[in-house]
Amino acid sequence: MELGLVGLGKMGGNMRERIRRAGHTVIGYDRNPDVADVHSLEELVGKLKGPRVIWVMVPAGAATQSTIDELADLLSPGDVVVDGGNSRWTDDEKHAVELGIKDIGFVDCGVSGGVWGLENGYALMYGGTEDNVAKVQPIFDALKPEGDFGSVHAGKVGAGHFAKMVHNGIEYAMMQAYAEGWELLEKVDSVTDVREVFRSWQEGTVIRSWLLDLAVNALDDDEHLDKLRGFAADSGEGRWTVEAAIDNAVPLPAITASLFARFASRQDDSPQMKMIAALRNQFGGHAVENKK
Repeated sequence: MELGLVGLGKMGGNMRERIRRAGHTVIGYDRNPDVADVHSLEELVGKLKGPRVIWVMVPAGAATQSTIDELADLLSPGDVVVDGGNSRWTDDEKHAVELGIKDIGFVDCGVSGGVWGLENGYALMYGGTEDNVAKVQPIFDALKPEGDFGSVHAGKVGAGHFAKMVHNGIEYAMMQAYAEGWELLEKVDSVTDVREVFRSWQEGTVIRSWLLDLAVNALDDDEHLDKLRGFAADSGEGRWTVEAAIDNAVPLPAITASLFARFASRQDDSPQMKMIAALRNQFGGHAVENKK
């Protein structure tokens, strides 16, 4: 099938390549002309046959809103817009109404996989009506990992980004646990090879995971993480998870504590945050701050 893809950054560019490898036609637009296939949203829409599917991969908030506003004026009834960025689920409901007035469908999709997704596939969580999801299904099938898992129609509009938000909240807590364990091991005199302790956990233990593998990768690059400043940003989804927990009276002590630990990293050069920063760089290509 044909797909219009808006936003060709770290995620979008690799997604375009994976979809093309699956035999689909992808026409990509980005404000950076060096990576774009077309030079405007109008040109992008004009090159696609109806009913069109446009996948938006731009930053959440104003950038997503302005893109959807422009597409609403360019698309036709029966077309579908997919928001695959990290938008808040409440924005999805608003976008679905705005596009629905013009009989344009809307699907929200949480995407996980980072810089590894091109080869390994992307975990996908999407929300929307059965009819709109069906129009996008070949693209979901192209992006997902091989096998029976890694893709889910989570529910109605907003469910995809809500599921991805909770996923990221869990990710915060898991990274924090590895970071705290690493700092404690580094602190005591009796443990002389912390990196190899972490490596030994990669097989036969209940805490083995892809994040643990990435922690070992980071320690192989910089055994004591001496090159990194103990600072880790938060993408916003951890905050949204905690806010949703408050709204629904659901206790999230581990996720909440991990979010506050990110805030603590902005006050001091936190050893734990060196590991958090290293992990975020390993799985998502997120920027790190090196020591001066």
